[in-house]
Amino acid sequence: MPMFTLAHLSDIHLGPLPELSFRELASKRVTGYVNWHRNRRRVMFGDTLTSLVADMKAQGPDHVAVTGDLVNLATKTEIVGAGLWLRDLGTAHNVSVVPGNHDAYVPGALKRACAEWHDYMVGDNPLASIGHLFPYVRLRGNVAIFGVNSAEATAPFFATGTFKRKQALALAKMLGACRTTGHFCVVMIHHPPVSNATSWHKRLMGKQFFWKVIREVGADLVLHGHTHLDTLHWIAGVDGLVPVVGVPSASQSAGSAKPAARYNLFQIDGEPGAWTLVQRERGLKRDGSGIDWIRQRQLMANGETVNVGDQEDALPAGGGL
Repeated sequence: MPMFTLAHLSDIHLGPLPELSFRELASKRVTGYVNWHRNRRRVMFGDTLTSLVADMKAQGPDHVAVTGDLVNLATKTEIVGAGLWLRDLGTAHNVSVVPGNHDAYVPGALKRACAEWHDYMVGDNPLASIGHLFPYVRLRGNVAIFGVNSAEATAPFFATGTFKRKQALALAKMLGACRTTGHFCVVMIHHPPVSNATSWHKRLMGKQFFWKVIREVGADLVLHGHTHLDTLHWIAGVDGLVPVVGVPSASQSAGSAKPAARYNLFQIDGEPGAWTLVQRERGLKRDGSGIDWIRQRQLMANGETVNVGDQEDALPAGGGL
């Protein structure tokens, strides 16, 4: 099989905010509305996202993974607008999405988002998704892409996620089938499924179920968003350590406390038992003058990274469990 290239974007936070009614503001949205105008409006609205997506498309990835937070306050107008953005990003066959906490900002929002973005969040067997979308699986060449939902409406000032036993059991069954057929297995989730990746009021609850699935059934790569950071952690798998990779917000401008906008390209090559995985990062330069290469490294099953082009420079990576 030819090499497969998977692009990873996250935390789109499409702006600007639409005009909000009093009814829309009479909820948790009021805190998000204030946060947008005090902070995010200055660093997450402009040409950054447009430039990043254009650059990503120029790289010609085989598939694009989007790990949530397409919107800010999950109003109907934002959700419809995000659907239009997805259609511009690529076809539903070539783009896979999981929702983030901002897409489920208030009760009812997640259901609306899932309906509007349905084609980007449904597996290869739509009949298996009747009544529930997650988890789903899509087979693309020698790669199996799994979508997991951790998003839920929370109280003001909380951005936690949840991964429950029922979803874990379904994911384990799907992963087991795809590992039997020899696919390279990629799991998408919004919240980082590792300890101490973010503050307690933004953490993933139920991550022990996620760990159990990966430890007992296995996977080859886990992608997440939520933190707006470039991170690499590892969790125990069946055949070694599994890389868990986070990416900065795709809309983050340069000059802020968080890393500027970035996306990952994962080059997947080889065969079952002998896969190679290379992470190539492109993003906005620190001075905002353009987009360039940030890092290129091979992710090894022993928990090390090797800089591409300098195979003898093995670096210990991220935190593990």
